[in-house]
Amino acid sequence: MATKKTTTKSSSSSSSSSSSKKKTVWGLNKISFWTIVAVTILYAVSLILSACGINFKVVSALQGVATAIMIIIVAILAWRYVRPKQMVWKVLYIICLLIVIAGIIVPLVM
Repeated sequence: MATKKTTTKSSSSSSSSSSSKKKTVWGLNKISFWTIVAVTILYAVSLILSACGINFKVVSALQGVATAIMIIIVAILAWRYVRPKQMVWKVLYIICLLIVIAGIIVPLVM
């Protein structure tokens, strides 16, 4: 009888930890979905403006904002992954992020 109580306790604690993981994953999935929706709207507006012959700088600015939103979301999620790891991972994260930012800014300036 005592073993049944122990088994019940361990199964309930494992199910509660798995439910908290599901909440986190659902949150990330929800963020990803709404980010895609927002970026889709920005790209759709830029496509319509481009088809209407509106200024190229306005269209490229909208596309830049859409790209920036996606990079920010990915950078936050990547930092959550890297934060508990060793310093090497954090340095790699910062280097990659700086290169991505430079890859966005340098073509806009030139």
